Amino acid sequence: ISALSRYSNWDFIGLVCDYGIAYEERKHGQLFTLNGSKDILNMLLAECDKTKLVNIKTDCEVKTVKQIDHQLFEVQSTHASFTCESLVIASGGLSIPTLGGSGIGYELAKQFGHQVFSTRAGLVPFTFSDQFKEITTRLSGNALEVTLSNDKNSFTEALLFTHRGLSGPSSLQLSNYWQAGESFQINFFPTQDLADYLKQKKQQQPKVLLRTLIAELTAKSIVLELQQLIWPHYAETAIGQLSDIQLEQIAVQLHGFVVKPSGTEGYRTAEVTLGGVDTAEISSKTMQSQKVKGLYFIGE
Repeated sequence: ISALSRYSNWDFIGLVCDYGIAYEERKHGQLFTLNGSKDILNMLLAECDKTKLVNIKTDCEVKTVKQIDHQLFEVQSTHASFTCESLVIASGGLSIPTLGGSGIGYELAKQFGHQVFSTRAGLVPFTFSDQFKEITTRLSGNALEVTLSNDKNSFTEALLFTHRGLSGPSSLQLSNYWQAGESFQINFFPTQDLADYLKQKKQQQPKVLLRTLIAELTAKSIVLELQQLIWPHYAETAIGQLSDIQLEQIAVQLHGFVVKPSGTEGYRTAEVTLGGVDTAEISSKTMQSQKVKGLYFIGE
């Protein structure tokens, strides 16, 4: 049984409840403490204290790690030298460097013969440098439920416009399946068949403008920007004067508007680091290296 199966998310939630930490569930099973992360930190420190075996050294930077006679590890730090039979590498990733993570774990993995895949930022907002950035800047702070998709995956969640580009759960999720230079599609109305909707409105309200009818489905500010992108030539044309084919063409674009990011915000705001140590070379049961006895990799 793998280590993650032996200690599941339910075990951790049980521990949180044992400490009386208040939390709430948001979309897609995401749990957040009501009083910030300090409650979780204090809980973990208390668990360490219970063992009477954990000695935490702060402001202590690891300089070198080496193996002695294939039995012991020697860790040289800015405070002292430590010798151990088991060494656990839990140095985090490159994401949000202000939290203290670094690339030392990847360097140590390479040092001990492990394959390390190239790393990149994951769960990270997209940035733009073309005309679309001007739109996201004007819409900064607006959010709506969309479907973002490419040829690898698709996510239907909230999309947030920012002054740099696109964020929100849908963007963050898709960023894990996006490579530099690729484009993806935005379905602005994933729960609506716009072609049918517009054709019905054409029969019911033929003198009304397209933007007025679409504004019944989402924020007017967003509709005005979409109008400039997709149907500027019909901005002042009543829907009754548009053919069904024209309405279908507009609907197709609103259901699959193609954008091409210039990049992402990078590790500065990324929630995870993609790539890293090859998990095929680590035991899923113990997290021990399959190359070096006594060496373990955990965490990100």
